[in-house]
Amino acid sequence: MTGHEERIDMTESGSTERLLAEAELYGAHNYEPLPVVLERGEGCWVWDVEGRKYLDMLASYSALNQGHRHPRILAALEAQAARLTLTSRAFHNDQMGPFLRELCEATGFDVALPMNTGAEAVETAIKAARKWGYRKKGVPEGRAEIIACENNFHGRTTTIVGFSSEPSYRDGFGPFTPGFKLIPYGDEVALQEAIADHTVGFLVEPLQGEGGVVVPPDGWFGRCVEICRSRGVLVLNDEIQTGLGRTGRLFCGDWDGERGDILIVGKALGGGVYPVSAILAPDDIMDVFAPGDHGSTFGGNPLGAAVAREALRVILDEDLPARADELGNWFMERLRAIDSPHVEEVRGRGLMIGVVIREGSGTARPFCESLMERGILAKETHEQVVRFAPPLVVTREELEWALPAIEEVLRGDGVELFESL
Repeated sequence: MTGHEERIDMTESGSTERLLAEAELYGAHNYEPLPVVLERGEGCWVWDVEGRKYLDMLASYSALNQGHRHPRILAALEAQAARLTLTSRAFHNDQMGPFLRELCEATGFDVALPMNTGAEAVETAIKAARKWGYRKKGVPEGRAEIIACENNFHGRTTTIVGFSSEPSYRDGFGPFTPGFKLIPYGDEVALQEAIADHTVGFLVEPLQGEGGVVVPPDGWFGRCVEICRSRGVLVLNDEIQTGLGRTGRLFCGDWDGERGDILIVGKALGGGVYPVSAILAPDDIMDVFAPGDHGSTFGGNPLGAAVAREALRVILDEDLPARADELGNWFMERLRAIDSPHVEEVRGRGLMIGVVIREGSGTARPFCESLMERGILAKETHEQVVRFAPPLVVTREELEWALPAIEEVLRGDGVELFESL
């Protein structure tokens, strides 16, 4: 028994209203999606159940850098699914070794540890840094400390939300794991002052995506790496959203010529069809793990490994980082040229762009809803920011098509500014 007094007319199969009502009735209310129900996608475009077509300007939070249903990635998925999908880590499979080698070769690290979701990869990096601190740095057991930044977003586990500065992420989920310290984002002096004898790691996003597309001062990430290495502290570089081409380089840290000591990757590594994540590190960090220390039934499974191999090849073969750099610079210039009383700032790198709505113009949500009505799917983040982050396969012509509607919306034409539609 569900306990629901209301029932849904299941004869209205495929209707937006019926599907929204079904999700509302039977789903936990932990998201506030735009009221659109999608049923298929291709490249940068998606279609809803009513047949309406939209330009995807979110790319599933950078999980779709290669676009929807990239034919090469789908072919790899289908070929591997016909052979072998799961072995667990109790046995080897013929895809994991080649995947890890190709990932290490592409990133310049010695060793990789595969997981599934981004949050799992962050948790794995935290465990690696703590164990390295105890085994290699000589920190007393139970005293290891990791520094993170205010406004961070590293995932949703209880450990991770415990060091979030966002009250809604923490509310009702304590008690939280100790051993974390927060500093202001973009402040290297604060980092220098926060490092103590028991500090083992600095967990950081080289650009804060979920935090509102916050770009740090030029060279800041590189200076943080220098500070940490001079003090015997590992840099845990969270490139789950910013990596694999999104910001106009293969990794966002490449803007400063640094990738950190532990590189955390996910999202686009699965090509938009399968969850794949990993951490990468030099041998002398990763060798703190011994059999039984850490694991995952699905981590490194042959289906995910085959998909990730092709997803990585597509990014490199199609030079998606260069595409994001060129189109991102052009698109940001066009957005900044829009004369709008509601826009405070346009910021970003590559094709991770945030349009900040002025406080006096309400929140970003009505602007996103108005864009949806015009065939453009973007999503608000941190209340005031409209995020534009399309698949990296988007063309200039497709972005040109979207610009008149974006300008109309950002100027406030037909937008109810102080309440959602």
